[in-house]
Amino acid sequence: MASEHGHQLVYHPASEDDINRDANLDRRAKTIQRLRQYTRLDARPACPWNTQGIGTNDASDNEILYVLHCDAVHALVTEDRGIHDKAKVRGLVDRVYTIQTAEDWLRRLHEKQSIPLPNVEELELYSLTPRLGDAFFDSLRDDYKDFDVWFRTKARDGRKAWVTRESDGELGAICIFAHQNHERITDNGRMLHGPALKLSTFKVGPAVRGRKIGELFLKAAFRYATANRLQEIFIHGDVDQHHFLFEMLEDFGFSLVGTHPGSNGRDAVYLKQHPVDAPPALLSPFEYLRRFFPHFRHDRSVGKFIIPIRSEYHQILFPDYNTPEASRFHCSELKIRSAMPSN
Repeated sequence: MASEHGHQLVYHPASEDDINRDANLDRRAKTIQRLRQYTRLDARPACPWNTQGIGTNDASDNEILYVLHCDAVHALVTEDRGIHDKAKVRGLVDRVYTIQTAEDWLRRLHEKQSIPLPNVEELELYSLTPRLGDAFFDSLRDDYKDFDVWFRTKARDGRKAWVTRESDGELGAICIFAHQNHERITDNGRMLHGPALKLSTFKVGPAVRGRKIGELFLKAAFRYATANRLQEIFIHGDVDQHHFLFEMLEDFGFSLVGTHPGSNGRDAVYLKQHPVDAPPALLSPFEYLRRFFPHFRHDRSVGKFIIPIRSEYHQILFPDYNTPEASRFHCSELKIRSAMPSN
């Protein structure tokens, strides 16, 4: 897992010293052989924690912890309980892991959480390559030169997409997405402030328009960004060709931040802040919800209303909410919503 995500695994020379003190020659040889698959840490600064009379094993442990203290590495992985105890004394316990906790740490850093929504499939992009010649993709080919080449390149890169289908199973809408981190996204130098979600292709076909599919994809994007702790969401495209999309995005808190590099000023970039922690409640309830959803204000100044939804309108208004329990009620859902100004 470390290798897959570009983390270098190194060992301290003091670990090699410990192994060489093993009286079992066969075990020593096998352990040294396994050690060689990792990189040896070059630096070995003198450890000021090693005083006269300290044992060789304790001295080795101190040396290993000292390079962690000096920031030669980000973290130390060991099953040695003695080192864990020493790390507590030295104030380094939050950077010393067991194998299991190191694995959990890497999974939290890199494993992407999927977001199941009814009527929305999350697919590997390569699974759609055999359908690339379908008429559904014609408008994308017309709008973007070498679209097929781009699509196949992103499929090889492991990119994914959310899709919905028409009643006959044909592709009805698609939203291709990817993680990006600290990238420059505009000509004027606007940088992503951390891990972000990029929506790179967003198309709703004519057969499924009017079914709130665009809003459904945005709900998937918001849930996905929340689950994966992505703090910004952005998309770019031609303003003239996608002005209806951009109007919808503005309703959901996206704002124009510049033009995309390499597009000769043609592609506008729209970005939404998606903070992990709720920002201070300095905006009106409506504007706060629009800007920072899924965070919302819920203090005493915000009125709450219970609104019954007639069952015949339920699927139209809430296509992502369809449970057996909902069908039992004539008034199929009670939505609690923040008070919003009427237009």
